[in-house]
Amino acid sequence: MARTARRRHGIFLLASTILILLFISYQDRLPGAQHRRHGAHPDHPAPAFNWVTRNETYPVASYLPIPKQQRRRFPMVQHNSGWFTGRAQVARQQAIKEAFQRCWQAYKEHAWLKDELRPTSGTSKDHFAGWAATLVDSLDTLWIMGLKTEFEEAVQAVVTIDFSVTKSGDSISLFETTIRYLGGLLGSYDLSGDSRLLVKAVELGHTLYGAFDTPNRMPRTYFDVNAVTDGAMISKQVADYNTVTADVGSLTLEFTRLSQLTGDPKWHDAVARIMTAFAAQRLDPKPVCPNIFAENETNIPGMFPTMVNSHEQDFHSGTQFTVGALSDSVYEYILKMVALLGGSDMYETMYNMAVDAIVKHIIFRPMVPGDLDILLAGKVSAFDTAHVVHQPDAEHLGCFIGGLMALGGRMLSNRSHIEIGRKLTEGCIWSYDALPLGIGPEDMSLVACESRTHCPWNESTWHAAVLDRHPPSQVQYSPPRRVLDVHTIIRTERLPPAFAAMTNKHYILRPEALESVFVLYRTTGDPKFRDDAWRMFTRIQNATRTDLANSAISDVTDPTAPKMDEMESFWLAETLKYLYLIFSDSNLVNLNDWVFNTEAHPLRRSRQRGWIQ
Repeated sequence: MARTARRRHGIFLLASTILILLFISYQDRLPGAQHRRHGAHPDHPAPAFNWVTRNETYPVASYLPIPKQQRRRFPMVQHNSGWFTGRAQVARQQAIKEAFQRCWQAYKEHAWLKDELRPTSGTSKDHFAGWAATLVDSLDTLWIMGLKTEFEEAVQAVVTIDFSVTKSGDSISLFETTIRYLGGLLGSYDLSGDSRLLVKAVELGHTLYGAFDTPNRMPRTYFDVNAVTDGAMISKQVADYNTVTADVGSLTLEFTRLSQLTGDPKWHDAVARIMTAFAAQRLDPKPVCPNIFAENETNIPGMFPTMVNSHEQDFHSGTQFTVGALSDSVYEYILKMVALLGGSDMYETMYNMAVDAIVKHIIFRPMVPGDLDILLAGKVSAFDTAHVVHQPDAEHLGCFIGGLMALGGRMLSNRSHIEIGRKLTEGCIWSYDALPLGIGPEDMSLVACESRTHCPWNESTWHAAVLDRHPPSQVQYSPPRRVLDVHTIIRTERLPPAFAAMTNKHYILRPEALESVFVLYRTTGDPKFRDDAWRMFTRIQNATRTDLANSAISDVTDPTAPKMDEMESFWLAETLKYLYLIFSDSNLVNLNDWVFNTEAHPLRRSRQRGWIQ
């Protein structure tokens, strides 16, 4: 018996050894494996300026530590779809991939290493520092779609980019550079493990850190990377007096992830100082986290105005509030930091306060034919906490909020938020279906229902709203002509029923509606969202396809309107990625393991010791 046991033990060890050797051999054959081993990578061209050695004018005395993962279990984010409902829809998935490949090939042929392709004229343009925005933004999409040859070619090109200076000499947007470039490098590194990408992320991170060299460590949101001489800034920097809230409040995911990957706390320290200041300025006597108390108040407690004063760290005095342009991603990042860190009392409290205010003040039920039970996100003017005026003006940018609320509902076990998220997402889907091209506009005004539970269609109320939203010069107010004038406006402006106005009829290949469809499909498992996504994709393709790629269009109400000859990098980085993932196996970039930045770059979440089912 002993000999038999020893023989079995020997066979087991031999088999285990063979399996380990086979695994190592397999890993060596994977794309990028030669760059993962021992942290090796090819030589990188030296940057024109070494930001690491620059002497700071206002150095930090000591860094806040990188947060340790909390010993906490979160619920599963993704719905357990099962083998059949969660499997890929291959034909649809392939159609999305082919649309991406067509655009990628056009970019390679006509705009390689430029920021963007002009998809009608076949020319290019640089307006994001000239660091090849489309290329960097698309890296993780290439990997996710299995385009490994193209991925390797793109990585080799990225290695040649000098992130220490700009070609044009213009200032860069700290926000756009962070979400597109830094997010793109980190997301593709987290997916592929190719250390060349982390090297470039660190290089860019050192450059961006220069924006924080101000007396109060609040960053310059437009940063002149070329204004350096002899290792110091040409002139002393100060933080902005007038700052877009999203520009200063939506840097946390990328900077924190860079610190997590490198062990260098300086990037997390930079953004933690910003968000600690944000957290302090709420109307609530209770602490957001230890040693942080609300000293000031915003006019919508829990939310932040669209413009803030970074120079004086006044993040509460504004009067305009929205989840659309200027402040959208602040709320997104507050929740997603909880996921990235594996738990955070400060961010979770901030998110809960924000979403309570959003539900109370921002979200509205639009009056639409058929009494559909849908929601949209509007805007608020609040001159103090007692005088709050709601405006039923919705933006395509605000369509992300449905997915965010569903994500938060799953993460933080709030079923009512999942249902609100569903209705918000269905509201944005409706805005597509209601238009002639099947695509929603950039901005639209509707009529807010008095009740969220019952809202019958009333054509007279709609007509009154149309008149109110158009200049008096277009309307003759004498009673006999009022109805005729309304119909003239509706016909001239091509307003479908329920739309009081469309102040911007563009569609610039935006992803936000499809982003929420993706999140709702992954969190609920409802197959209807796949059908919605396919309908939206086919209509977008029909309206935006050019001889080379896809172009923004100038008017979603007019099939004959000219194309705008623009293809922003988020078309490949976000819109087509979300579409591809909707039709992929649900385990591809599983939301239990990944969190997306606002440019759809997946960052690896802190893995929990055990998930709550």
